[in-house]
Amino acid sequence: MKSGSFLIVALVMAGIGAGAPAPARAASDKARLTGLSDVAFGLIPGTADQTASQSVCAFSQSNTQGYSITAVGSGNGGAFTLSSGAATLAYDVLWADTANQTGGTQLVAGTAESGFTSTAKQQTCNNGPSTSASLTVALRSATLMSAMAGDYSGTLQITITPE
Repeated sequence: MKSGSFLIVALVMAGIGAGAPAPARAASDKARLTGLSDVAFGLIPGTADQTASQSVCAFSQSNTQGYSITAVGSGNGGAFTLSSGAATLAYDVLWADTANQTGGTQLVAGTAESGFTSTAKQQTCNNGPSTSASLTVALRSATLMSAMAGDYSGTLQITITPE
């Protein structure tokens, strides 16, 4: 049947020049995302929704401990797709600002989703909660029903920006 896996890459944003206008953040504001791991769905025997969730450390050092998340896939225009030769398989990306979640806010490729708050006390979650957010990747049944058999792979890039 179908199998799928992909690599997740985190980017860290900090300082004034990191994508937001100067008035939006102080130079001392920093954010860091750690603890991400690759996702391997393995062989998918049926057409039911398949999800993979992981708890990660999302740290924000700003007045509000707030941050935004931007996700970009390896598909055309940054779309969330896995590929196997010419065949593609779309997936959804969900983010929650609490650990141990299996859902959350659905992210739109290339669009910053703001309003998240970090409970992390230290940038790698070594002091305080060991994780502070959740990432869920979902292969939907409607997509799986029309998918061609193959080994699918792709890359998901996650960027965290302090608010």
